[in-house]
Amino acid sequence: MQHTNAMEQHIAVFGESGSGKTVLVSSFYGATQEPQFLQSSLFDVTADLTEQGHRLHRNYLGMRDSARLPDATRFSATSYAFTIKLKDKLAKAKGASPFDAVRLVWHDYPGEWFEQDVSSQEEGERRVDTFRSLLQSDVAILLVDGQRVLDNAGTEERYLKSLFTSFRTGLLKLEKDLLEDGQPLVEFPRIWILALSKADLMPGFDVFDFRDLIIDKSGDDLGELRKVIERMVDSPEALAVGEDFLLLSSAKFEPNQIEVSERIGLDLILPIAAMLPLERHVKWAEQKQAGAKVAESLLKGVGTVAVALIGKRNEDGIKKLKNIKKLKDLKGLVGGQLAAGVLTVAATMGTEQLEKLNAAALAKRDHLAAVLSRFRLDMDEGERQLVFLRSRK
Repeated sequence: MQHTNAMEQHIAVFGESGSGKTVLVSSFYGATQEPQFLQSSLFDVTADLTEQGHRLHRNYLGMRDSARLPDATRFSATSYAFTIKLKDKLAKAKGASPFDAVRLVWHDYPGEWFEQDVSSQEEGERRVDTFRSLLQSDVAILLVDGQRVLDNAGTEERYLKSLFTSFRTGLLKLEKDLLEDGQPLVEFPRIWILALSKADLMPGFDVFDFRDLIIDKSGDDLGELRKVIERMVDSPEALAVGEDFLLLSSAKFEPNQIEVSERIGLDLILPIAAMLPLERHVKWAEQKQAGAKVAESLLKGVGTVAVALIGKRNEDGIKKLKNIKKLKDLKGLVGGQLAAGVLTVAATMGTEQLEKLNAAALAKRDHLAAVLSRFRLDMDEGERQLVFLRSRK
């Protein structure tokens, strides 16, 4: 059941069959049900659909206790909804926070649908409907299979070219049905992160190595994929395809043993989904890289997140900030007014500022601000550990 006072974020995960999508989401959810997480975290993570949560948890326990991988899900388009809810209901007075939960919707798009032709009209319609359902995602993750990279050592360009080409042609086949009257889309994932799945198979390989491999071996193919996405969206200047990179591993896999505690990058999924759009969308809007309709879509909700992150410093300024819906509203607040300043500060705070904010929020039992500032700090830490690389544009 959807929480009534929740900030909702969507993330779309694309990957070929066998790239590890089901293992990733099972490991993501299962780890949040471990006693250590439940005892130490400021928030609980629950699956909105109990049956779905039990299935993911069972997958995780099978890996942890029996070294058993989840069954492959072929041609299965699944959306997983998780609610991340603060534990301390008394931390702030009722109504003091703009929201008290984050709802993460994880869309899993079948890899086979990009690899194989449509077998019937019904399947074709299902592909289009499924893709439409994930258009509201701010962030898309495109998986590069670490096992396939190793299998093609020395000729990685063969695999990467095949990967990017299959996704490019898959989007081209959907294009006519997705664009109404041929008009580019306002609502579309605008941050496309390239992620190396099964990163545990490549010890010593950091996110810069991954970036360099992609650019060196298949930069032109990635560029062609970017061109297709650009022509599908309104305001393609407000778009980042293959500018952010991430290493992902669900566990360390060994013969007859799966160490689920040795994960890479999965703890960044929530921070990225919740906070990366704030950083990027505010920047694009301020740099006037989006048309009016796109800017309105980009700014939807960022004022609320900024309020939750920074707190109530000025009632009038915060009220204006929460009401930002259109580009002209942001323009009107530029020029020294507090609300615009709060929005920019929230999107651009450095590590030292975030650490101070996090400590103060914990001291005041403002758990919402503590969680969101920790999410931003987690992204910074991911970069220091060479697991995550944000776009510098």
